[in-house]
Amino acid sequence: MNMPKQFVLYKDVSGAWRWSLRAPNNRVIADSAEGYQNRLDAIHGARLVAGLATDASIWDSTSQQWVT
Repeated sequence: MNMPKQFVLYKDVSGAWRWSLRAPNNRVIADSAEGYQNRLDAIHGARLVAGLATDASIWDSTSQQWVT
């Protein structure tokens, strides 16, 4: 069974927050292209893109929780 599209939040090697959008086959189909100093700014960026991908969820890999 395929997973739905989802956003994954993570910190890069410099400690900046980033997001990637994953397809049901887990391949990255989009990413933030820039790092954010604040987690909420990264979530905001993902939500802007989510307006185009309305059926995608956001997963925070650092806390292992879905963002609501």
